[in-house]
Amino acid sequence: MSSGRQTSHAADPGPPSGAKDLLLLACCAPCSGEPLRAMGHDGLRPVVYFYNPNIHPRAEYERRRDDVERYCRKLGVKFVEGPYDPERWFERTAGMEDEPERGRRCEECFALRLAHAAEFAGRQGLGVLACTLGISRWKDLEQVDAAGLAAASGVEGVQYWPRNWRKAGGAQRMYEIARAEFFYMQDHCGCVFSKAEHRDGAAGEGRPLSARE
Repeated sequence: MSSGRQTSHAADPGPPSGAKDLLLLACCAPCSGEPLRAMGHDGLRPVVYFYNPNIHPRAEYERRRDDVERYCRKLGVKFVEGPYDPERWFERTAGMEDEPERGRRCEECFALRLAHAAEFAGRQGLGVLACTLGISRWKDLEQVDAAGLAAASGVEGVQYWPRNWRKAGGAQRMYEIARAEFFYMQDHCGCVFSKAEHRDGAAGEGRPLSARE
């Protein structure tokens, strides 16, 4: 079971128990570039897991998946695609259509995806779970880490690593890597509701388009 609650705003030590092998739940290529760079620098061996039933429609899902898979091939990192089950996501978030970004819908979305990833990590014998979901400034890092810790606590032998990938210039490198690798730069997290919210906000407040998760 997971150890006690940790915070992602400390000094960002290495993975729990000094593990080298871990599962990285990846949401998209722009958000994955910096975590994968840092892991390679630190001698870690991630397995990238793409489980994102929130992304809609399928064409958008496939475009993001293909970019992550392409980058993993370049780095020599193992890539695994999880099931694409948007119906499960819509059921989980039913009644939360009007929730703002960083609201309850995001909490449920993180919980669903991280719980599935934790179960997969357990089946694969990987004792550490990390994710790219909190590197974007558009997401609430506390929400992400709370979901990750809860997910890992329910799987024997799996611990969540609440690494803050934004720190020490990570957020800036995220964009630099994305531009250098010609990643698809999406303008919303993937779900239909965030896309609508982004369009309304961009029109009303002049919010710039950027890589997001």
